[in-house]
Amino acid sequence: MEQAQTLIEKKSNIEDQIETQISILKANNSTMQTPLVDADGFPRADIDVYAVRSARARIITLRNDLNAVINDIAKALETIYNPASAPKDSEPDSSSAELGPFAKVNTVAPQSPAAEAGLQRDDLIVKFGPLNCRTCSSSLQPLTEVVSANENKHIILKVLRSGQTVHITLTPRMGWGGRGMLGCHIIPYSSAQ
Repeated sequence: MEQAQTLIEKKSNIEDQIETQISILKANNSTMQTPLVDADGFPRADIDVYAVRSARARIITLRNDLNAVINDIAKALETIYNPASAPKDSEPDSSSAELGPFAKVNTVAPQSPAAEAGLQRDDLIVKFGPLNCRTCSSSLQPLTEVVSANENKHIILKVLRSGQTVHITLTPRMGWGGRGMLGCHIIPYSSAQ
């Protein structure tokens, strides 16, 4: 959130700079397209050609900078409001074996997407798509958001089942004949349990 606010302030600053450069153009009765030479090809005497050219060049640069900042703001807001789009950990998958489970499968409904994927009661979830114990330490709300954002799309899960690591491909979907998109009840898990 802090990064997004910093980028928004930067955007506002760039917009102010663009307005300053546009005021230079207005002071010279000029725009971005106004010719700087007269009909004979000589520089116009009624405007400051150097100031207008400098302002135009600066406006072009600032507009490019503004577009880049707007794209960065969009990415920052997307990661805030859609955890599934957050950058993936650059760690190799083997290091995630050191991460502990953060959720436990409490029940699985028969013929549900969870049952079809092979999820079983008492499976301990180590990784749920991009989520792990670091990203879901306080609540399972991010898990709900990942499920909602991935309806009819595959989510890769890494679970511990009887001490063995199992990889499962789960496809959340509505209309399977029961409640929710998974058909299982997942509860928070801590190693103290």
